[in-house]
Amino acid sequence: MELTVLPRTSDSPRRRLPPWLKRPLPAGDFAQTVRVVEESGVATVCQEARCPNLSECWSKRHATFMVLGEKCTRRCHYCAVATARPDPPAADEPDRLAEAVGRLNLRHVVITAVARDDLGDEGAGHFARCVTAVHERCPSTTVEVLPADFHARRECIQALCDASPELYNHNLEMVERLTPQLRPQGKYRRSLEVLRTVKEIAPQIMTKSGVMVGLGETMEELHRSFEDLRAVGCDVLTVGQYLQPTLDRHTPVARYYPPEEFEQLGEYARGLGFVSVASGPFVRSSYNAAEVFEESRRRLRA
Repeated sequence: MELTVLPRTSDSPRRRLPPWLKRPLPAGDFAQTVRVVEESGVATVCQEARCPNLSECWSKRHATFMVLGEKCTRRCHYCAVATARPDPPAADEPDRLAEAVGRLNLRHVVITAVARDDLGDEGAGHFARCVTAVHERCPSTTVEVLPADFHARRECIQALCDASPELYNHNLEMVERLTPQLRPQGKYRRSLEVLRTVKEIAPQIMTKSGVMVGLGETMEELHRSFEDLRAVGCDVLTVGQYLQPTLDRHTPVARYYPPEEFEQLGEYARGLGFVSVASGPFVRSSYNAAEVFEESRRRLRA
């Protein structure tokens, strides 16, 4: 598996990155993470989605694994994951994933997946087997799942909940007005229904969602999205800056939010009653996910 190098969007004549989005490369055990990921043969969203936090997370031996292949059946105009006809799910992927999690000695792992609208169960059964394999191989590791919406099919959500992940994450991604344009095969209300259904099926499972900013939304729309998430019982919220993966194939950034506006958004969300909120320019769904999960679990137990 080849390591993807992020494009240097800060050199783009269209829009230069503000100073708060520039930081030095961290030191750490980057090479070990690369080696484990390559040998596992399991894709990572860190690479496929060109995450700006890859160097930092991999230096800490953290990686977010992406099961069911690296080809997605949907085309979202903000996402760098390839859209193509997927290969059949690999029967040994759950075991390879569990082995990689064990080798990295992860106390918390985020497992995401491409959308698999081509499969009868949209990949829910395979995803559940991956969760079970990690729990069996690494019983002290907590598992956070980040699946596609499964078209809000209750039986698919049930299958994944039955595997007992400690946290079920499904991203709202953006405000309702922008969803049809930028996420044409997804639906804002359907994503909310996914989170509502998880709480109905398994109220003991913590739920989480993420929203991107900088796509042309207003503060009022963001507030409404946060309110919608709380209305379906969402426990944890992440808010981060959208960064354009490529200059020619993806939606351009409409605006870079300064750190103080992220603080304001975080304060508003916490006031709505979220158990935990992570809001900042570099925040992503799986960024510092172990710390966010542990903080959220402590607060729920308090």
